Amino acid sequence: MTMRRAQPLPRPGFRWRVRLRALCDGEFERGATTLEVVIIFPLLLLVITALIQGALWFHARSLALAAAEEGVVAARAYQARPDAGPTRAREFLNAHAGDVLASITVGARPAGRERVRVEVAGRTLSILPGIPGPLVSQAAEGPIERFTLAGEP
Repeated sequence: MTMRRAQPLPRPGFRWRVRLRALCDGEFERGATTLEVVIIFPLLLLVITALIQGALWFHARSLALAAAEEGVVAARAYQARPDAGPTRAREFLNAHAGDVLASITVGARPAGRERVRVEVAGRTLSILPGIPGPLVSQAAEGPIERFTLAGEP
């Protein structure tokens, strides 16, 4: 019985060794960081833009509420003119709003027999050109001051 010698496995060629070494060294991952940045950077810009637009909306909302409250203070005064509330609210917005609020509408109406309501609405400033800013609408109301005698409601 003759024993055959086991044939040695064929040794990988030069190309195979280069590929194996490149795989072990991480050479095939070249450019992976650039690809990650290309994917993540636009998302990061979108988040930053949304945060800034949200801050502008919140600021415009606060301004509209403050103007409505100023209008209510003027409109509820004893024997105030019917247009005192909207006039005071517009003065407040002209002094403090600047470009933050656009397309502003101010209105006042009685909210019952003894109450007054002032509403301020507008659009916030948009940081994206061609896209209108979000709508903002705020209202405030309060009792109308009146003269009463002691013991009367």
